[in-house]
Amino acid sequence: MLNAILNNTKGDRWIWLIVIVLSVISLMAVYSSTGTIAYKHGTGAESYLMKHLAMIVAGIALMYISHKLDYRYYAGISKLLMIVTIPLLLYTLLFGNHVNDASRWIALPGGLTFQTSDLAKLSLITYLARTLSRKQENIKDVKQSFVPIMGSVCVVFVLIAPAGLSTAIMLFGVSILLLIVGRISIKQISLVCLAGVVLLAGVMMFGGRRDTYVSRINAFMHPEKADPDKSFQSDHAKIAIATGGFVGKGPGNSTERNYLPHPYSDFIYATIIEEYGMIGGIALVGIYLFLLYRCIKIVTRAPKAFGALLAAGLSFSLTIQAFANMAVAVGLGPVTGVPLPLVSMGGTSILFTSVAFGIILSVSRDIEEPKKVVVGEIREVAV
Repeated sequence: MLNAILNNTKGDRWIWLIVIVLSVISLMAVYSSTGTIAYKHGTGAESYLMKHLAMIVAGIALMYISHKLDYRYYAGISKLLMIVTIPLLLYTLLFGNHVNDASRWIALPGGLTFQTSDLAKLSLITYLARTLSRKQENIKDVKQSFVPIMGSVCVVFVLIAPAGLSTAIMLFGVSILLLIVGRISIKQISLVCLAGVVLLAGVMMFGGRRDTYVSRINAFMHPEKADPDKSFQSDHAKIAIATGGFVGKGPGNSTERNYLPHPYSDFIYATIIEEYGMIGGIALVGIYLFLLYRCIKIVTRAPKAFGALLAAGLSFSLTIQAFANMAVAVGLGPVTGVPLPLVSMGGTSILFTSVAFGIILSVSRDIEEPKKVVVGEIREVAV
């Protein structure tokens, strides 16, 4: 059975191993951190564990399907994805479910929700990779290359930022890195950054969540002056990390999970450190760094520009999101609402993250298969 699984899964074996390890860590951390919310709703933590397990299994199934498809297929549907994404983002902004003065989800039948920004990340990165790879001959041309690229980035930023500023900023940063890899001139990238600063200032000054942004930044910059109600999440995250020590309290022994508002998603890293100590926290950082290293190897070996840009953009998105989540948990950044990829409990986040992993594996599979052909040809010649 193991041989059958190995024969049917292609691509970078280390990335498959990373996915399995992160999934196991996720199941253990989510099971431990959902005890309080399960008690409040009169259910057992096992029910949340089973739902989370179902999402992970569904995510791995999507990853498998995504890695089986030739990555060039995603270039063909990138325009369609953008055409679908922009109206969905607009609909979410105007008519989506409002939680904490933010509209980020669309309600689906069966009590499910769909976070459109997860689709937007995948759509924009795929579209940018396609556009940059096809415009390489006239990449410095403002009208042919720069305008459509800048337009897509700014439109997505404007539609995500009012409800999810942290997500919009990270996606904007990933786009800038992709433009640098795609050989866009520094002058043009500077213009994109300037446009981003103007849009950011506009959202923060005139957006509906202005008070939230200001209070979170003030709580981060001046924690000693912060209102305890405003710094509640970060304070208890710091307590969790401080009490975790070097080796932690052990699996299931977290106490701060009873006080943190989202110990199973936004602050799951603090829960992991409390239970597994500094050793567990450093190990998780190492896993994401190793993921970035494997992805960089794929990017440098990819035979086609689109594959290299696609793998680069998706890997930047996954690792930047991971380190942003962990930075918030340890007090190195203001509170955001971004989950830890493949670890935090979630629905669409896990599914779209899994698709991103699948596409990266598809690019790596394209690198491996030509080698097999060459080896076969050498053997024939030798015979």
